[in-house]
Amino acid sequence: MAFTFAAFCYMLALLLTAALIFFAIWHIIAFDELKTDYKNPIDQCNTLNPTIERVKKIKRVKIALKLVLPEYLIHVFFCVMFLCAAEWLTLFLNLPLLAYHVWRYVSRPVMSCPGLYDPTTIMNADILAYCQKEGWCKLAFYLLSFFYYLYGMIYVLVSS
Repeated sequence: MAFTFAAFCYMLALLLTAALIFFAIWHIIAFDELKTDYKNPIDQCNTLNPTIERVKKIKRVKIALKLVLPEYLIHVFFCVMFLCAAEWLTLFLNLPLLAYHVWRYVSRPVMSCPGLYDPTTIMNADILAYCQKEGWCKLAFYLLSFFYYLYGMIYVLVSS
């Protein structure tokens, strides 16, 4: 039983997938709150989108990452990690969601800050339903990925 880079990748992927599952659940709850009118769209989009805040004393732009960009960056990190570990099946299983993330970010609405959710259109019934389905699909993908990474980690540790 040897500790290889692939085993390390699977262990790190397990931990980060737990964070992504948390993000997906937060995503589902956020859009459910919008649907039931517990929160207004501006507050909800401020928690989901990254915001740019100007710091007066330092005179520079500070970007506070919220929910969307960390999820995308973690998933890109997974793909690069599994590419370096030559875990091709795991990489190919992650590529469709990576392609979806790239498409979703490239086709985001035009706003003053980087983000996916526009407060003026988020309450549209079609967009709200789409965002809820997206959250449920990502939760299912991350849950399946979690157990696949667990299996992959055990397999790599036992077979080495």
